[in-house]
Parts: sequence; C-alpha cells; structure tokens
Amino acid sequence: MTYYDVFNGDADGICALQQLRLAEPRDAILITGVKRDIELLGRVQPQADDTVTVLDISLDKNRDALLDCLENEAWVTYVDHHFAGEIPQHPRLDAIIDTTPNVCTSLLVNRYLDHAHPKWAVVGAFGDNLNDSALALAKQIGLDEHTTQHFEVLGNCINYNGYGETVEDLHVPPARLSLSLRPFADPMAFIRDSDLFGILRDGYEEDLARAQSLAPTSSDERHAVYLLPAQPWARRVSGVFANQLARDNPGRAYALLTDNGRGGYVVSVRAPLNNRQGADALCRQFPTGGGRAAAAGINELPQDDVPRFVTLFSRAYS
Repeated sequence: MTYYDVFNGDADGICALQQLRLAEPRDAILITGVKRDIELLGRVQPQADDTVTVLDISLDKNRDALLDCLENEAWVTYVDHHFAGEIPQHPRLDAIIDTTPNVCTSLLVNRYLDHAHPKWAVVGAFGDNLNDSALALAKQIGLDEHTTQHFEVLGNCINYNGYGETVEDLHVPPARLSLSLRPFADPMAFIRDSDLFGILRDGYEEDLARAQSLAPTSSDERHAVYLLPAQPWARRVSGVFANQLARDNPGRAYALLTDNGRGGYVVSVRAPLNNRQGADALCRQFPTGGGRAAAAGINELPQDDVPRFVTLFSRAYS
C-alpha cells in the first residue's frame, strides 16, 4: 500500500496536512506546488487499496483525476472549502466539503480530528485571511494575545511563501516547508527554533513594503484595482497584499493583476470582508478562474480580456 498526500502549497493546505500527520503519522508521497497549481491530483496514479489524502484543492478542478483514483480502487479522503460542483458518491470516497465563507480546510480538519491540534488550525485560518474565525478558535482554546499575534504572523508568512509562478519564485519549496513543520506540535516552537521562519518573515516584510508603495490604477469606495509588475517579489506578495488590503478596508473589494511577462496577468480577487461573496463566480467566468466566494483568482488573464474583467469586477461590487 502506498500513501499519497496531495495538498495546496499555501498556509491552509500545509497547516491542514500538519494537523493530520501529527494525529496520524505516516510516510507518504507528497504532491504539492505553488498555490495556484491546483490540478494536483492528476499527478497521482494509485493502485488498488492505496490511500490518497487531498487537501485544499477544488474537487471541481480535479474531478476527472478523482474519478480515476476511485476507478483504480484507491481510498480517497478529500477535504476542501472551494467550489466543488457535484460531489461523487462512492464507498471509497470520504468527502468533507464545506464552502461557507467562514471556514477553510485547516478548520475542517480541526473539526474532523475533534480538536486534536487546533493551534495549527489557528495558523492556517490566519493564513487564509479568516481572521475572525482564527481569533474565535484562539479564544476557544485559551491562547493569549501574544501567542495569537505570533500565530497570525506565521500564518501570513507560510501563505506568502505559496505565491509564485513556479516553485523557483518561492523562498522554500512547499513540500520542504511542510516537512520542516512536522516535528513541531506547537507552532511557537517552530517560530522559536526554525531558521526557516526568519527567512519567510524577512521576505514577507520586504516584499509587502514594496507592494504598499503602489497606488491603485482605479478605485472608489466599493472596489479598487492594482497592477503589479512582472517581478518575482510581485508574484510572491500578490496574495498576502490582497489580504492586507481587504483587512484594512473591509467594505471594499480588491483585484490585483500581476503581469506574467507573457502578455497577460495573474489575478487575485478579494470580496469585501463584510460581504464575503461573489469572487468565485466572477473568476469562473474566465477559463482559468476559480476559488471560493471570499477569495478567488484567474491563473492567466490575456491582456485583451482585462477591460472585460475590470467591467465585470466593478459590476459585481458596485
């Protein structure tokens, strides 16, 4: 029997897997990549009775690969909070799917494990920009303000590390980062004892400072659009910068378009935090778009489609 762990390379995917492997240690083949590399399940070719765990990638985007796994008689546990479409009914599939705006995969795994390792769920929720949910869980498990603030920084840094066009854009490959967390049941121990935390924190702060110097290309009280250059720092910071903007102005929607250097853009959309709706529906109108109601994106938006996108974005949040 072979085990496969298939997970998004952002904070939510990594922290969800961290909880599971602390609770259920196992040697598994890790399948992951940059945050936007979501069609990961197709890399798995399981045999009968192999076990596949899938975390924080859209079932709808991996439907054919999931059906192939089930046809090969693998056992699949699928935990996610993105748009799923119709969920297959199969005796070898355990699907834990919840697309409501205030949950993420780390919180779903925490629920699944009956709060076995909730500290990592707090980190994952912060990284996924679910600050209210993260704070509620932190309070529930008795974290003090100092520790909670450190968990927020860690979540943001892990999430920041997932953004890039390729793994070479990142400070730490997600598979390596996931394995580096594995010995630490307490996130504070990782913050204190791992050199990787300092690398991520310093990179995060430097890139975010660059992004904060940018002005929006268009903005009003309800929405704003930013254009970012075709630079590694911009590719790394686009997601966390969008999250920061959303937190700073919860009544406004944001769209960040990062030049991909090939005549198009990578798009990050954040719905207003006080109305976490519509981002996924907006982005799915474009061939490479997807995500969830509160936060979504488009992997490749051609230059010619930018005016149409901006028009639809403005209409969605007018």
